[in-house]
Amino acid sequence: MTTPPAPHPSPETLLSQVATALGHPVAPPWADAVRAVPRDRFLPDRIWLRDGAGGYAPCDRAVDPERWGEAAFSDVPLVTQIREDADGFREPTSSASAPGTVLRMLEEAGIADGQRVLEIGTGTGYHAALLAHRLGDGLVVSVEVDPVLADTARANLKGAGRTPTVVTGDGALGHAAAAPYDRIIATCSVRAVPAAWLAQTLPGARLIVPWSTSWITYGTLVLTRRADGTADGRFAGYGSYMTMRGQRAESDLDRDLLRDGQRPCRSETALSPWAVAGEDLDAQFAVGLRVPDVWHSWDTATDQAHTRLWLADDAAASWASVDYDGRQTARFPVRQHGPRRLWDEVAAAHRQWVRAGEPRVAGHGLTVTAEGHRVQVQGRRSPPEQPSAP
Repeated sequence: MTTPPAPHPSPETLLSQVATALGHPVAPPWADAVRAVPRDRFLPDRIWLRDGAGGYAPCDRAVDPERWGEAAFSDVPLVTQIREDADGFREPTSSASAPGTVLRMLEEAGIADGQRVLEIGTGTGYHAALLAHRLGDGLVVSVEVDPVLADTARANLKGAGRTPTVVTGDGALGHAAAAPYDRIIATCSVRAVPAAWLAQTLPGARLIVPWSTSWITYGTLVLTRRADGTADGRFAGYGSYMTMRGQRAESDLDRDLLRDGQRPCRSETALSPWAVAGEDLDAQFAVGLRVPDVWHSWDTATDQAHTRLWLADDAAASWASVDYDGRQTARFPVRQHGPRRLWDEVAAAHRQWVRAGEPRVAGHGLTVTAEGHRVQVQGRRSPPEQPSAP
């Protein structure tokens, strides 16, 4: 008996994968949009896929069309733009989000007919095309800071028969000319909700905003704009997007912080560095919310320890390190230098999270006012989030 050929990747393949990720079938209006807006039309001929070694390798449509097509109709994020430095390090500068994450955000937005939507971060134009199919071109505005990406998105949209407004500009400023909006959806993460977004929305408007701290880029904020111009809402445990360009930190450990002759304060800790910077995203998220402007990186190349966790602040004024010797896990040597004792701050944040019952990402809320952001903790670590209904 002849084995039938494997089905060619298509929007139906993608919808099946997304339904599995969501835990329920894609709602009909969005399923229709996915069928009408094939993802492959919004991807460049060269995309970049994970190489299995922590980096990225090119995948060219002309060279390997089968692999390229499989990636295009898979529920995975795809890097579409790379910046390579003099040492050969490849840093993604733009990507096509995983469709499952995109559709989850669209569900969170609760979009209805006749609503005006502002998208922050046009990218390839795929997300804007889904919105335009659902609402009509005239109700969708998308802002892209990169002129090249904006031009590419306009061409992609035109090729798919869609003509939403694509503005080249700073997404943090929104687009006042077409305001007010009923919904704002960002496809880049932020560390603070820009004031312009609240100023350009109607009372009751919903904002879907991927979140970022210096410690971790993870979580999605679902906000409702109030009549007094403030907003409040909750976090959801999904979403990892590149940080908005104007909110990225530029400090570098070797270049800006480490100096000969420094005399760091030495101590020991019983708190494992993996407890705050390991695979527990709930713990990392909690630390990021509670310890502002501090980032971390792992180092396995140092001769002084088996593994070292580095901490540094965005101001390039303080650093800390926590060492693992490869043998015992009861105590870890700590060094701290600068006006802030960064490891002490992180350890205190972890204790606060534990005392609160180790709440998940969704156990945190946020209120946005003219004075800034206020975090609320809603309780103990709850069961895993259930997918929302379509």
